[in-house]
Amino acid sequence: MANVFKNYTTDGGGTSLSTVYTVGSNKTAVIIGMNIANVTASQIAVDVTLGSIFLVKGVPIPANTAFSVLDGKIIAEAADTIKVQSDTAASVDVVLSVLEQDV
Repeated sequence: MANVFKNYTTDGGGTSLSTVYTVGSNKTAVIIGMNIANVTASQIAVDVTLGSIFLVKGVPIPANTAFSVLDGKIIAEAADTIKVQSDTAASVDVVLSVLEQDV
């Protein structure tokens, strides 16, 4: 069973729901961190989902600051997706850190 640490990034995300990460087939992922940076001069509100479940909904992120989505680890199964959406166009940069494991 191979264990691989990886980072996935999205820059300039906005009002369209953006897929940051999809767990590969025959894999399990331990999501160990997720940082969302507001790259605008105004406050934004951000949603983050794992599949159809909200991890955060409408979380306010002040101008030119960042928000850490996770306080602990989350397990994601094959084909699960992490998606991000903001209420403002071209407003978020995202870094997602995972430990991928073969199953």
